[in-house]
Amino acid sequence: MTYRKTLDYLYSQLPMFHRIGAAAYKPDMKNTIALCKLLRHPEKKFQAIHIAGTNGKGSTSHMLAAILQTAGYKTGLYTSPHLKDFRERIRINGKMIPKEEVIFFVEKHKKAFDKIHPSFFEWTVGLCFDYFAREKVDIAVIETGLGGRLDSTNVITPLLSIITNIGWDHTNLLGDTLEKIAMEKAGIIKPGVPVIIGEENKKIRDFLVNQAKKKKSKFYLPKISGRVTSFNLYKREGNKMVNGKLTYLIDLPDGSRWFAPLFELQGYYQKKNIVPVFQAARLLQSAGFNLGVDDVAIALSNVSRLTGLRGRWEIINERPLTICDVAHNKDGLSEVVKQLKTTLYHHLHFVFGVVNDKDIAPMLKLLPKKATYYFCKANIPRAMDANQLKQRAEKFKLNGSVYSSVKTALSTAQKKARKNDLVFVSGSTFVVAEAI
Repeated sequence: MTYRKTLDYLYSQLPMFHRIGAAAYKPDMKNTIALCKLLRHPEKKFQAIHIAGTNGKGSTSHMLAAILQTAGYKTGLYTSPHLKDFRERIRINGKMIPKEEVIFFVEKHKKAFDKIHPSFFEWTVGLCFDYFAREKVDIAVIETGLGGRLDSTNVITPLLSIITNIGWDHTNLLGDTLEKIAMEKAGIIKPGVPVIIGEENKKIRDFLVNQAKKKKSKFYLPKISGRVTSFNLYKREGNKMVNGKLTYLIDLPDGSRWFAPLFELQGYYQKKNIVPVFQAARLLQSAGFNLGVDDVAIALSNVSRLTGLRGRWEIINERPLTICDVAHNKDGLSEVVKQLKTTLYHHLHFVFGVVNDKDIAPMLKLLPKKATYYFCKANIPRAMDANQLKQRAEKFKLNGSVYSSVKTALSTAQKKARKNDLVFVSGSTFVVAEAI
């Protein structure tokens, strides 16, 4: 099989949640357990950090991977979905899994796996764990795909678990209350394994703490107890746009002080992720990992270069200023809208597309009305029709036109944008993927 044929097999013959949605979701771990048994349990052959949460788990995963790489550890990183290349999901020290490894794995195990009928995600988790085990990574940072309790990645027993936050997303699968969603995310907490909880809502945080107590797992509730300095961003100085850099100075409850000078990731919302990252670094130190404050500082100033992270308040063009962000639910877009309010521009051109299996009314309610919208549909079956999106958006006084593709919407927005205007792309990971 060629690499293209291998991907075609994985995409077309197996249900892929990120393309078709709920029909691909399997509410149990039987297949993953069976695959791991066939593979002689690769998930037991490397140390890991396991990360769940509604928002921020991707950024958190990449930040921790960057820190461990910088400290000299051979670091695996598993995330989903990918933006441009399937191999983005599986990396070692920032390098994507080679095409030959993907082909080799599928050819070797296709016959045996076909008897189990695994999903696309289950195949990918099996590939990832097998690759990390064979490559003998020192540690792997593993991001859950959906939820936690029944997620395929939950077969691991990590050194440390992190739950970034709980928000409204995938309610048709995870539950229609925050408590139900929290229960699914809390499913990654393992008996005796410490867990870092980033959730700020007291009621939900207390719920997660109680789940940790039931499993006799030590829990950590880090928060910004120090100060955040130089919180500058992309700003205007005279007639010139200057890319400001963030600087964090954080004191953890145990008295340790952590620095992130020239922090690379420009989204304001990253301040919610960086404190659990510092706490995780401190716990890794206590567990015997040789990493210091300097390693953390260097890593956090080079996250994208080290790990390939993209799509988080990413500037993809200077003239006109064009920014994209993968925010795709109410909580994520809420943070994005807050930042837009502090960003200098004359007029906002908003390239917007969503998936069709979410309640988008809470998202639409948040979006700025003083903007021109470019409604579009990503090239996946799960995406919402752009005409339907426009009709629903108009009920919230969001006005614009429909475009046949993300590419057309973006190019039109950039052509119409005048000097000092801002083109912003968001609403769906898949829209951002096509934009970049």
